[in-house]
Amino acid sequence: MKASDVMSTDVVTISSKATIFEAAKLMLDRGISGLPVVNGEGRLVGMLTEGDLFRRWEIGTEPHPAVRSRGSISNFEIFCEYLKSHGRHVEDVMTRDVVRVFENTPLAEIAALLESKRIKRVLVMGKREIRGIVSRADLLRALVSTADPSAADG
Repeated sequence: MKASDVMSTDVVTISSKATIFEAAKLMLDRGISGLPVVNGEGRLVGMLTEGDLFRRWEIGTEPHPAVRSRGSISNFEIFCEYLKSHGRHVEDVMTRDVVRVFENTPLAEIAALLESKRIKRVLVMGKREIRGIVSRADLLRALVSTADPSAADG
């Protein structure tokens, strides 16, 4: 099987200029945990996930500088951490390095990417446009579709 066999094609996107509150509401309303982020021309510029939004000052979950266990940290890393926990717009907190595959990418390669990158979804791209998305749930649906209904597990 390949990406096009299992991908979800009803992909909801959000503008990079939208607020994080608009994005969170959209995710909750649609029952999804990630949104591809597009610019004003509709081009992919990032991905916003629940993981990008759960360390926020508004709810008291932002990383505290005194509790870092990462050893030495640069001023740039401190700035990025602050922006992620205090940014007001999607472009402030989104992940810019988006993992992408193509429609003919084998599921084995997608599963390896999900595992090695510790991510929950990959975008499926055409030449320049988003064609779909493959999530862990899509791989589970593919697994269930292969079940032999006549086999008893007794």
